[in-house]
Amino acid sequence: MSNIKIKLQNISELIMFKHSIFSLSFIFIAMIVASNGWFGWRLFFLGLLASISARNFAMGVNRYLDRDIDALNPRTKDRPSVDGRVSTSIMVLFIILNAVIFILVAYFINNLALKLSIPILLILGAYTLFKRFSSLAHIILGLSLGLAPIAGVVAVEGDIPLWSIYLAVGVLFWVAGFDLLYSLQDIEFDKAHNLYSIPSKFGVENSMLIAKVFHILTIIFWILFVKSAGLGFFSQLAIILSAIALAYEHYLVDKDFTKIDRAFFTVNGYLGIMFLILIILEVI
Repeated sequence: MSNIKIKLQNISELIMFKHSIFSLSFIFIAMIVASNGWFGWRLFFLGLLASISARNFAMGVNRYLDRDIDALNPRTKDRPSVDGRVSTSIMVLFIILNAVIFILVAYFINNLALKLSIPILLILGAYTLFKRFSSLAHIILGLSLGLAPIAGVVAVEGDIPLWSIYLAVGVLFWVAGFDLLYSLQDIEFDKAHNLYSIPSKFGVENSMLIAKVFHILTIIFWILFVKSAGLGFFSQLAIILSAIALAYEHYLVDKDFTKIDRAFFTVNGYLGIMFLILIILEVI
């Protein structure tokens, strides 16, 4: 029993399961807005399964394909995918299992969800490949999480309204911006190993400026989301607090690179939860 527990803990560490909050918040935001309230327990569990299996698939692919790179990076050399705690065969099985779960969940949601399931999985798996030949990898990661609100509204409406696109594009630039800041830690490693990232190509100062532009675009698109969806005070408050949180994130990184982990995980995690709570208050 203890052996199984250890293996599950290693897999959880492998995929950083506790960071699922980034995508979970926005899939449920979209579902709440689409249904103008509670969307039912069936869609709640299907949405939860879809979000978790999609993220597990993406992280599994990332860790599996990046084994060679992670083994060389002092920051990542102790990951379970590198030090042998999770074998390659287990990783492949984990990837396949979560892909199957995601497609099955899409089948039980509706026809549009099923049709989009394979393209979504392809996009989710593309991030790891992109950073080997293009600095657009940050955008691809943003797109991967930006698909969460699209999936949420498709589950409820079987359609993709304009407001959900605004919300998704905002998530895209939000994630791309904080991933860009996070990648500042690996700027020298990326240069030495010919990996593509905005910091390795444009330098620290330009990268921090680009991240700021991305997060300004985040707020702009979320304002468009609120207006397009016809939302009110609490949603507007969510935008204001998001802007403050993102400004604080940049303050932390500008001041001290050692605060990148705090900026990346803590600030962004709270942002997603805060946004979700205020959207719930909005529909109540």
